[in-house]
Amino acid sequence: MVVLDPVKPGGPYEVMAQQILGRKNFTLRIHGVLFGDVWLCSGQSNMQMTVSQIFNATSELSNTAAYQSVHILSVSLNQAQQELEDLAEVDLRWSKPTLENLGHGNFTYMSAVCWLFGRYLHDTLRYPVGLLSSSWAGTPIEAWSSGRSLKACGVPRQGSMPSDLETGPSEYSVLWNAMIHPLRNMTLKGVIWYQGESNVNFNRDLYNCTFPALVEDWRQTFHDGSQGQTERFFPFGFVQLSSYLSGATPNDGLPQIRWHQTADFGYVPNLRMPNTFMAVAMDLCDRNSPFGSTHPRDKQTLAYRLHLGARAVAYGAKLTFQGPLPQKIELLGDMGLLNLTYSQPIQVQRHDKIFEISCCSDHQCKWLPAPMDTFSAQTLALNVKSCRDSLAAVRYAWTAWPCEYKQCPLYHPTSALPAPPFTAFITNQIPGYRSKVAK
Repeated sequence: MVVLDPVKPGGPYEVMAQQILGRKNFTLRIHGVLFGDVWLCSGQSNMQMTVSQIFNATSELSNTAAYQSVHILSVSLNQAQQELEDLAEVDLRWSKPTLENLGHGNFTYMSAVCWLFGRYLHDTLRYPVGLLSSSWAGTPIEAWSSGRSLKACGVPRQGSMPSDLETGPSEYSVLWNAMIHPLRNMTLKGVIWYQGESNVNFNRDLYNCTFPALVEDWRQTFHDGSQGQTERFFPFGFVQLSSYLSGATPNDGLPQIRWHQTADFGYVPNLRMPNTFMAVAMDLCDRNSPFGSTHPRDKQTLAYRLHLGARAVAYGAKLTFQGPLPQKIELLGDMGLLNLTYSQPIQVQRHDKIFEISCCSDHQCKWLPAPMDTFSAQTLALNVKSCRDSLAAVRYAWTAWPCEYKQCPLYHPTSALPAPPFTAFITNQIPGYRSKVAK
């Protein structure tokens, strides 16, 4: 292994390696080498979807001429019982983007989210970007996790996945072994991740541990494997799950898994997930997707939101990269109002069923709608008069399908980023008491 001194972004260059043994001179030349930032993209089917499957596919596929310094690589679908030292095979070697290798059929390399994310980054960075796609549809997080990170979370030994979810490998660590561990010697700028649907009904209550543990374990592995060239706490972005029509009740697993994706903070970065960023996707739903509502076709907006997080967290840009969250919650009991003060300006569109309050009496609690009352630039009052007993908690967008396409009630007014779902305890009934967002 040779570790080169840092090289300014650019190219193409020729790299020559020479070895002299006695009278023999071995020389190897690699042409068309670019120096820039490499991002790894991983997850399940929403990451695996190709450009040919998304909205405006034809124009997107023809829009590659300006992005010839964005290079792409796609890892083949493989699994292994032990950690592999090298990839068994690749679907696409490091290549320039073309119509053929971006639109290679349904769920068959190259990742649309990965490509669009890299393209948006290149528009800003103006230097080469390498995109490495390694994803497999219908796979739980356990397949992408090392044995040590699963053990750290007390994941029970090999449970059976519900058959309606199991379309890809679900055996523990097999994708980590074959599709992630072999990449550990690479120098990464960061990772983006789109996964979680397969854990809505499988080890869901452990996801608030298994996901942060995966992030930590990948960071340590890539840092060590690259001789310290990959930063120890490299930026890690992810997509909070979108909406899909499951026919389940409002209490199904989708709201919980969205919450667990943030380690139960409701936002990132946080204490358990430093240097991370999140793209909220619950308003990018797609009722009519030919691939099922689980697979929304607007990957452009999604990738744009991801790239905002990357610019802020990975590149230090001063910009808004996440939607508004309440920083103060006050119960105005005498007025029958719950007052939410947000951390950012809010743009409000009335929706009377998206906020709910937990109303408790005799140790029995039920969730009731809390209609919007009044609002201003950064505050929103909810009518809580329907609760005549003890008010225990408030939550927002806590359903599988909270709103229609780009029509959630709360956005940041200039960035058009949606407020993420949240739940918060109201731990004191004194009017004016400040509540923290539930941890």
